[in-house]
Amino acid sequence: MSINEHENRTEKKDKDLSKNHTIVKQDEWIKARKDLLTKEKEFTVVRDQLSQKRRDLPWVRVDKEYVFDGSNGKETLSLLFDGRSQLIVYHFMFDPSWDAGCPSCSFWADNFNKIIIHLNQRDVSMIAISRTPYDKIAEYHKRMGWDFSWVSSYNNDFNFDYHVSFTEEEVVKKNAFYNYVIQDTGISEMPGVSVFYKNPEGHIFHTYSAYARGIDILNGAYNYLDLVPKGRDEAGHENAQFWVRRHDEYNK
Repeated sequence: MSINEHENRTEKKDKDLSKNHTIVKQDEWIKARKDLLTKEKEFTVVRDQLSQKRRDLPWVRVDKEYVFDGSNGKETLSLLFDGRSQLIVYHFMFDPSWDAGCPSCSFWADNFNKIIIHLNQRDVSMIAISRTPYDKIAEYHKRMGWDFSWVSSYNNDFNFDYHVSFTEEEVVKKNAFYNYVIQDTGISEMPGVSVFYKNPEGHIFHTYSAYARGIDILNGAYNYLDLVPKGRDEAGHENAQFWVRRHDEYNK
């Protein structure tokens, strides 16, 4: 059972936001909107600066050999680049004991599934990696109708080395290293993204990893929800993603 399935998914009652919101004429709205636009432009500049700092981080050479199981059989980390110099890995939560992938990670996968062809044009490959046997991945992959590449790290230490999987002892003792601190994850798997670069000589470097709220920006649906009056509408719930289902589980 995954993290979302431990939480209460009761929907909140709807409310009329217009009753307690400032209502103005169009010219007043334009003024308020222009004031906000100034702040948005400031944020864009700061975000660009932050993105450059991310690219300027020092790198770590990856000397450990990882062999994954996938649709092409055994594949090394180097082969996952698929002829490109940059690789994005989505750490998809899928414990070996689970019958299906995490609903929240499935939400993220719905957002990146169709964009990878565009990333390819900028010398970027993207792949999902999970710590469950490949036969489970293949079955769930087919069920969800995705076409991105997805491999298993069941027979190597990749998930543990990049701090998205935790031993039973770490979970019980509440001392897992996740998002750069020791904490109680409460579960054996957590989400994240890691980035790697391969130079012309074939040497691989780890350039970046992000976890928890650090991967929000990768979810396009959340960016759209941030535009609407109710926003994400997740406040007041122990698990913010109480509402998230796999895309074939919503009541249509």
